[in-house]
This record gives sequence, C-alpha cells and structure tokens, in this order.
Amino acid sequence: MSKILIIDDELSIRSTLAQVLGDEGHKTTLCESGEEGLAQLARDEFDVAILDLWLPGIDGMTVLDRAKAAGGPPVIVISGHGNVDSAVRATRLGAYDFLEKPLSLERILLTVNHALADRKLREQVRDLKSRYSLDELLIGESEAMKKLDEQIRSAAPSASRVLISGENGSGKEVVARALHRLSLRAEAPFVDVNCAAIPRDLIESELFGHRKGAFTGAIDDRKGKFELADGGTLFLDEIGDMSLDAQAKVLRVLQEQTFQKVGGQQTISVDVRVIAATNKELEKEIDKGMFRSDLYFRLNVIPIEVPPLRARGNDVALLAEHFLRRFAAETGTPRKKLSAGAATKLRAYHWPGNVRELRNVIERLAILLKNDTIEPEDIQLGTRVPAAPAEIAANLTLREAREEFEKQYILTRLREFAGNVSRTADALAVERSNLYRKLDAYGIRVERPKRNSGGA
Repeated sequence: MSKILIIDDELSIRSTLAQVLGDEGHKTTLCESGEEGLAQLARDEFDVAILDLWLPGIDGMTVLDRAKAAGGPPVIVISGHGNVDSAVRATRLGAYDFLEKPLSLERILLTVNHALADRKLREQVRDLKSRYSLDELLIGESEAMKKLDEQIRSAAPSASRVLISGENGSGKEVVARALHRLSLRAEAPFVDVNCAAIPRDLIESELFGHRKGAFTGAIDDRKGKFELADGGTLFLDEIGDMSLDAQAKVLRVLQEQTFQKVGGQQTISVDVRVIAATNKELEKEIDKGMFRSDLYFRLNVIPIEVPPLRARGNDVALLAEHFLRRFAAETGTPRKKLSAGAATKLRAYHWPGNVRELRNVIERLAILLKNDTIEPEDIQLGTRVPAAPAEIAANLTLREAREEFEKQYILTRLREFAGNVSRTADALAVERSNLYRKLDAYGIRVERPKRNSGGA
C-alpha cells in the first residue's frame, strides 16, 4: 500500500482523488493549504504527492521547491490555470509531471503508477550503487587491509554483535554493509541509523516506531528501525553520540529482543543483528559518564577497528586509480591517469579525512583537470577549496566551470599571500611564469616586480 499526500484547497478535488486512489489500494492524506502540506511532509514519509499550484498562503511553487530541497517524494503538479510557463517552471523545480484541471481520473491513476514505479526503480539503483561501493574500502594490499578483510570474513557468518571503531571517513559503514552482505541475513533488510542526526525527543520513535496519536504530529502508525530490520541487520552509526536515555532503551531491546511502540501496548518481538560504529573511544566516554558500560559490553562482542588511510601505504594509489575508473564509467568520459609523481604525493599526505577525503580529491581532479594525466602540481591537499556559486555554475559549460573554479582558487590563494606571486606560485606548486600567464588569461591584475634597466 502506497502513501499519497494530496494538497489542494478544493474539497471536491481532495475527496474525489482520495476516493479514486483509495479504490486502488492507496492510503491518502489530505491537506487544504501549502503550510499544512509542508508540515505533513516534515513529519511523515510519502511515496507520491499531488500538489495544486494555486493555494491560499504559501503557493504551490514554493511548496514544490521546499519539498524537493528536503528530498521529498515525486510531486505531481495540478492546476486549473495551466500554461506553458507554469509547466516549465514546475518541471525545473523538480515536478514529476504537470496535469491540467479538469483532471482526467485515468490520467491521474496512470501518472501516479508511473511515479511509484519510477521511485521504486530509483531506490533499486541507489541500493545497487550502495552494494557497488562496498568494494571501495576493501581495495588494498596492505597488511592492515588483509587483517581487516580476515576479520570481516570471520565475523560475518555469525549472529554476534559487532562494534566497529575508526576515524571519520575511514569506511565504518562500508564494513557494516560488508558484514551484512557476507552474512546469512544478506537477503534480509540492512537498516542504518545515524544516531548523531536524530533529535533526542525523536530517537525512541525513530528506533521503535509509534502509534497514531502517541504525541503531537503522530497522525499515523509508524514502524521503527528495529521492526524494519527484523530478520536482518540494524546498523547504529555514531553510537557514541546517543543520549543516555536512548542507550538504556536500546540496552533493553538487546537483552530481550522485544519492545513496545511509543504509545503502544503490544509487545513486539524481533530478530535483529545489531552492528554499531563509533569514532569515539567509548572506554573514555564511560569514564566521563557519557556512555553506559553495560551497553558497551553488549555491543562489543566482536570488535573491529578500521585502519586510517595514512596507515595503508600504497593502498592510497590503488584507491585513487579505482575512483578514477569509477568516475569515468559513471560519466562516460575518458579515464585520467595518475603519474608516478602524483601517486607519490598522494601517498605522502596524512589524509585526515581518510577515504572520503581521497574520493573528493580525485573526483575534483576528474572534473576540473584539463589534461589526461594528473601531475603532482595538479593536486592541492589540505586546503579549503572555494566552491563556485550555484547560481553561476548552473549556467556554465563544464569547461567554463573549470576555468571559473581555477580563477577563484588563484584569487583566494593570492589574497592568502597578500598578492605575493612568488609565494602563491610556491603554494600552488607551479612555476611563477606559468602563474603569470594564468593571471593574464583571467585578467587578474597584480603589481609585478620592476626590472633593473641597467642604466647609469
């Protein structure tokens, strides 16, 4: 059963759509204003939204813009004042389709079915990409990676809980997904929860679900992450950031494998393997009174530590080559090569952002670099890179975007060194004469040193 949100100020339209869609087995939620529609989108998940453009208060275009910015469902726009400009604007804002009133009910049903099928296909593609990305971390020939691979293969077939530790960006979620994929639960759900991102007053509802009317905004029954992961794996990421109250509730579920929804009386039993991850030293958090020792010992049945990228030696170059191949395949562009000097520079860097930082660096080079081979001077590490404004970048070709990025980056570094070209060239690892040519090409004026004429 799909959940469909209908936002229209006309009662007859809302009632008709609710009846027709209900007859097809869909569940509908009805709103008569843009404000009410946005509130529903914020508190619940929908598979499709049907939105009228002409609404009192916040208009439909604004609702559409905010809904898509928040990652909302496919939105079918309807209007009794349809025109080409409105259709084009709605499409640019991300509308799935644009239908004019009076509505053809057959057309509505067909469009809703197409939107649902498209949403399902996109979810399958995301899942495939997620499975594909599992190999990113596991690429490598270092001793650290061989040890990690052995730990994963040993721990995966069991039902025991695993506590994964490691720095941010090192790939803890990738390890968790690998453990699930290699387990006997591989065909069951893998459900992930970012404990640091859930507000304290919503964590219980997020994990255990709630009954309709349990609190303000609970307009429907909702399953929690434990119930969604039944038979599979629940990944509690950044468990060290979970509040003590939430820790106590999770501990109880781990002990009994049962829980009750918020506002519910029924006891629900689940069979869930819990894998947790943290970038904190939980023993120190226990000493500070920020983490429960009993929960720590429940979670830490099999400890796995993910090595930082700086401890993986030549794996850095192997990963860089992998990202270059992957980006070329995804974009259909020729693959750039990594020179020996560039590989050496990458290996020598300390990578505070780990694999995530390396992926970002390589993707930036793949997009912006004009040459086919990446040289050491092309690689800028440990600097904050200015992003091109979205409103400018959206109107540029790829070549123009590269040039704009390069211009802004040079200006940023020039300001950093108070206009000193020599120091800027050293920081950019380019010849001073090459930098002067760039300055001339981009019309950047700097005061050049005066030459000695040699006169008496």
